[in-house]
Amino acid sequence: MNPVVRDYLLLGLRLGRLVDGLVDCYYGDPALRDQVAADAPADPRELSRQATRTLAALPGSDLEPARRRHLAAQLAALRAVADRAAGIPMSFRDEVRAYFDVEVTRTPQERYAAVHDEIDALLPGPGPLVDRVEEFYRRNTVPPDRLQRCVQAVSDALRERTRDRFGLPETERVEYTVVRDAPWNAYNRYLGGFRSTVALNAASGRSVAALPIIVAHESYPGHHTEHCLKEADLVRGGGQDEHTIALLDTPRCLVAEGMAEAAVDAVLGPGWGEWTARVLAREGVHVEGERVERMRALVLRLLPARVDAALLLHDEGGGQGEALAYLRRWMLLPPERAEQMIRFLADPLWRAYSVTYSEGGRLVDAWLAAREPGTSLADRFTTLLREPLLPARLRVDVARASLAPT
Repeated sequence: MNPVVRDYLLLGLRLGRLVDGLVDCYYGDPALRDQVAADAPADPRELSRQATRTLAALPGSDLEPARRRHLAAQLAALRAVADRAAGIPMSFRDEVRAYFDVEVTRTPQERYAAVHDEIDALLPGPGPLVDRVEEFYRRNTVPPDRLQRCVQAVSDALRERTRDRFGLPETERVEYTVVRDAPWNAYNRYLGGFRSTVALNAASGRSVAALPIIVAHESYPGHHTEHCLKEADLVRGGGQDEHTIALLDTPRCLVAEGMAEAAVDAVLGPGWGEWTARVLAREGVHVEGERVERMRALVLRLLPARVDAALLLHDEGGGQGEALAYLRRWMLLPPERAEQMIRFLADPLWRAYSVTYSEGGRLVDAWLAAREPGTSLADRFTTLLREPLLPARLRVDVARASLAPT
């Protein structure tokens, strides 16, 4: 194993002992994991210095330029993680920039108001808009007692489409479980060897377009598929052991979450709402497929309100009550959904990560749209699945496309 890669893996594993949940998955050399487990937890200030030393060693390593660039971005983020663990003050904006190489700003509220007008037209009727939205969600809920069965049905169908369109290792598998009171809707844990477990929050079935969005995002062709193809191509095929670890607060996560947000469009395309309605009808669950699809597109335009609420909470001196009211107003959420979101935004591990969905989604959508004429969305999406692209690369590609002659 390349010494710089080994140091990177050890750094990630050691930080994972200090920041619970930072290591999203590790399926590399077990001797490194055992070595870290046998040692006393490291001083985060020393881990910051270790990140600096490893960064300094990169230019003189025998790694290819693309691998050096990838590791440099990841190591810079891990140094910031170590600094935060050491108690060094950092604003929310600075934390997000250091981890994900993205700038976050407030979204003008008139944009949300315009989306509210479109939702009002989609869901006409008497009473406040927030009540009509809640009633729409209620009508299109996947009940907790049917969630796992419905998820499996959608997963089986999407798996076949993903295999045909993007390819999958023959032995890959995903196992689903249902949990309660998690701060997220679903969570993929990649185990290596082309296997994942996906935990589903029992309340996630009430989210608009919960299916197939959750399955596409977490499994086919989202996180599970990406891990499988990168293990096959980069780790087993290319000896790039740095991809045996996935670390949450790093730039690759911004692209990974943006890719997963686009997964349903890549595998199903327009009309996925009616497709889902047919699959769920066979399980005895009825949803308004076409309207759900339209509603989801509108709700995505409200997601930056989560970034606004995080800025309010962490940089602007607002309390949780003020952030809760903001989310309820602009995202049209009932109290319990807004409270769950506040839990996510307030969690020390997840607070910065919350931006990866909206900001990663925006960047990946722009990159997918910037494809060359004649390149299909599925072909462009395949590149995300198989290559370790980072935010800086995507921004460069988007900028180049904007300057190309039409």
